[in-house]
Amino acid sequence: MWKEFKNFIMTGNVIDLAVAVILAGAVGLVVNGFVNDIMMPIVGYFAGGMDFADMKIVLSEAIVAADGTVEKPDSSIRYGAWINSIINLVIVGFVLFVIVKSYNKVREPKPKAAPKGPTTEELLAEIRDELKKQN
Repeated sequence: MWKEFKNFIMTGNVIDLAVAVILAGAVGLVVNGFVNDIMMPIVGYFAGGMDFADMKIVLSEAIVAADGTVEKPDSSIRYGAWINSIINLVIVGFVLFVIVKSYNKVREPKPKAAPKGPTTEELLAEIRDELKKQN
């Protein structure tokens, strides 16, 4: 059983999958960093300096003690966080689209040149030679 497990783990597919998962995590961090640290501030700027995450509908107010500690947090519908998630999804989708499109463009095999045929002069020379043979 140990030998079968070792053979299974050491196959190329499992190792490829492990590498893909690790790379996907790293790419996910990079893309999320791009969205959160670069794109969302730009979106917030064009939205009048608004941070969507602060937008919410309060259902019940927070209960604050006399010393300023929160005894019970507010109950609210945080639709701004949902808007952030939607914007994040659109931006991440676009960035991944650009990455995949660029990757596919690099991977496309360059079209092979059409095989060169004889030139017009060569064809005329062949016709001339054939006519000479017939006479």
